[in-house]
Amino acid sequence: MINKKETVKEKSKKFALRIVHLYQYLTDNKKEFVLSKQILRSGTSIGANLAESTCAVTEKDFLSKVYIALKETEETLYWLDLLKESKFIDSKSHSSMFADCQEIAKMLTKTIKTLRSRLQSSEFRV
Repeated sequence: MINKKETVKEKSKKFALRIVHLYQYLTDNKKEFVLSKQILRSGTSIGANLAESTCAVTEKDFLSKVYIALKETEETLYWLDLLKESKFIDSKSHSSMFADCQEIAKMLTKTIKTLRSRLQSSEFRV
């Protein structure tokens, strides 16, 4: 499980490493190459988009990158469910990774709400 004191960037990087290991397991042990590639792409993209957001030019640009990261968490949750339901991963593995991904999604949602609120309030300042 991910440590609660870590930032969303740190959590997403640790999660990406778990996804890489899942990909290796799926391809080496289960000989599964299609779903594994999809979850590798979406699960590692969360942190990549957050890393890219560090260089955002504006707050709107930053918000866009964080929103893309959130969309990738939702896609990753979908692939985790599909891998479990198709019996490529067991319930224990699914539950652990699903919980970590949901935690990241909650943090990203909170960040997006805060940024939207700040952007809306600054638009009405004269």
